[in-house]
Amino acid sequence: MSVDPGIRILIVDDQDTVLEILRGILRKLGFRNVDTAKDGNEALQRMKKAIFRYGLVISDWNMQPLTGLELLEAVRGDPRLARTPFIMITGENTKDRVLEARDAGVTSYITKPFSAEGVKRRLEAVLGEF
Repeated sequence: MSVDPGIRILIVDDQDTVLEILRGILRKLGFRNVDTAKDGNEALQRMKKAIFRYGLVISDWNMQPLTGLELLEAVRGDPRLARTPFIMITGENTKDRVLEARDAGVTSYITKPFSAEGVKRRLEAVLGEF
């Protein structure tokens, strides 16, 4: 099944550089509707107030005041948002972290540093081929 390049994607990270790198990768892959948020609170408010549904959230784990894990838990706890595919990004690839994210309902996981090809493979695993 082919992925609609018009799906809305929300990238959440407190580092502008990471937001721009991911936005660039997604645009090169053909995605046209890429929004960003600087922290988990902003992301959650965008998701709850949007008249549309995001087709994917890509979020950093280590943010304040609401971490990526707390954002994931809030998304999974909201019936309107619960089915949103969610990819977590972190520099920590410990077994405990991976299990904690899995138990919270993460769809997939990307570790830093990441490459455009690595992001593409994760997207294809979550969304399908494009």
